[in-house]
Amino acid sequence: NRNEEIMGHKPFLVLADYLTRNGIAVLRYDDRGFGESKGDAHNATTENFADDAEAAVNYLKSRNEIDKTKIGLIGHSEGGIVAPMIAAKSDDIAFIVLLAGSAIKGSDLLLLQTELVSKAMGTPDSVLKQKGEINKKLYNFICNIDDEQERKAKITEYLKETISKTPEIFEGQTEEQIIPAIIEQTNAPWIVYFVRYNPAPTLEKVKCPVLAVNGSKDMQVPSKVNLDAINAALTKGVNTDFKLIEFEELNHLFQECNTGSPMEYAVIKQTFSPTALEEISNWIIAKTKP
Repeated sequence: NRNEEIMGHKPFLVLADYLTRNGIAVLRYDDRGFGESKGDAHNATTENFADDAEAAVNYLKSRNEIDKTKIGLIGHSEGGIVAPMIAAKSDDIAFIVLLAGSAIKGSDLLLLQTELVSKAMGTPDSVLKQKGEINKKLYNFICNIDDEQERKAKITEYLKETISKTPEIFEGQTEEQIIPAIIEQTNAPWIVYFVRYNPAPTLEKVKCPVLAVNGSKDMQVPSKVNLDAINAALTKGVNTDFKLIEFEELNHLFQECNTGSPMEYAVIKQTFSPTALEEISNWIIAKTKP
């Protein structure tokens, strides 16, 4: 929803409140199919979410109290992929802020994310390696087979063979339990689009000022690899106005943390690091001052 409500926290509410108190007008909205927004979330893709964000920008341009020359976008996680999609094709975006945004191909991001989170949950290295190979193969099917029925057939065949050879990886679940669930997941419009999408070429086209921030303990969008990729894409595109910040000891939600594991989010009292809030606010003010 518009507060990005997750595990007892409301990060977007805290961020919006801080920015508003510093003189920055904020528009938040519920994702399609959530809260007060209508629409079909189940069949939506990241590209559809970009259309929604663009509609929000158009709405802001209709408001008399908004300076139409200083409208920016702040996106978190997947939102950090959405913001460049709009900025790359519109001169109406004055700046973008990427909060734990990614600039590597979706399949690579999901493989990294799964490995880090699973390791934090105590999964043995041998199992991690096997599951990684299975996921890599599934993502290859998604990336390389356009026909849905052919893709389903190939994935079914591969899973049957894999389950028979390594049943221990699937923790006692049967083919009847595993295959339909994976088939449904790997053919959902969102996952197909996300796995195939590489944000870097889009970032190369972004010419407005960019602030990209990440937490050093982020396990969902690992900091170094993604900040490096953002830096490379913006540099290749000859964007001369961007800033990258890695915040020490912060997780994916920009909380001060111990491990960075998603299992920790709910037990941390802090919702959003004051240091990160201040950096984001100060940068926006600097980029939009008269």
